[in-house]
Amino acid sequence: MAEMVIVGSMALDSVKTPFGEVERVVGGAAVYAAAAASLLAPPRVVGVVGGDFPEEALEFLAARGADLEGVESVPDGKSFYWRGVYDYALSDRETLATELNVFADFNPTLPGSWRDSRYCFLANIQPQVQLAVLDQLHDTCFVMCDTMNLWIEHERDALAEVLARVDLALLNDAEARQLADTPNLAEAADRVLDMGPRLLVIKKGEYGATLVSRDDYFSIPSYPLPNVVDPTGAGDSFAGGMIGLLARRDDCCSTELRRAVAFGTVIASACCEGFSLDGLKRLDQAELARRYDVLRDIVRFDAMEWEEFGA
Repeated sequence: MAEMVIVGSMALDSVKTPFGEVERVVGGAAVYAAAAASLLAPPRVVGVVGGDFPEEALEFLAARGADLEGVESVPDGKSFYWRGVYDYALSDRETLATELNVFADFNPTLPGSWRDSRYCFLANIQPQVQLAVLDQLHDTCFVMCDTMNLWIEHERDALAEVLARVDLALLNDAEARQLADTPNLAEAADRVLDMGPRLLVIKKGEYGATLVSRDDYFSIPSYPLPNVVDPTGAGDSFAGGMIGLLARRDDCCSTELRRAVAFGTVIASACCEGFSLDGLKRLDQAELARRYDVLRDIVRFDAMEWEEFGA
């Protein structure tokens, strides 16, 4: 098992979906990713919180093995806050409020002993901040990065620098098309790989995810869920599951990367079954293994003899 570090937002969210509504619950990319990764390997977390961030959330992460030395607390400040609403499709959301608060001055500094971490997930934060973290990591670190349409549109040059230095980029299908300036996802994948990362994962929400490299292509469906409550944090949980499995196995070969996508998929499914961290808290090792086996059975099929077709 190898060391991994997760860098990103730690927030309070107010979320409304057709299935319920919550006010100022724990969220943020680093929180979701760390909670997901902790099911597989202990994460090192870098973030910033205000005095209003619930202590029990930090205690939960610590109890799951997370090292919180890199979490800065600003007692007289307010935590990053987001408010959003989803329609019945749950694939589109409307942001009603974003308050950066202490996150506006987020300047992540990795503890000295963390700079030789073998794996790193740079969650969706400003590309310049991602670059500052990259400058603190050893060149041998396997780095995954996430981004969003805002940075693609307004910080493209800095994002290009990030993509040139990471091993794996995470994008949803709309972001991949926007970044590559093409509606064709296969062509978009090629263009993103041309920007520097040797691996790309395209997240397609309820339709699964696709892993692409120059010599490999792997696509997997989502885990079938009878009851989706809130998709907030699913993408970050997916990333946490991926980086957690890679750190646990300490291997980035094609086989382990495919397994990582599968683990990310099933962990993200649990995230969608509740608000905030509720779904991830209910997911234990036995249920994780069961869902992994179910997903593996879904995509398994036997070869057949082509002679019956006269081939």
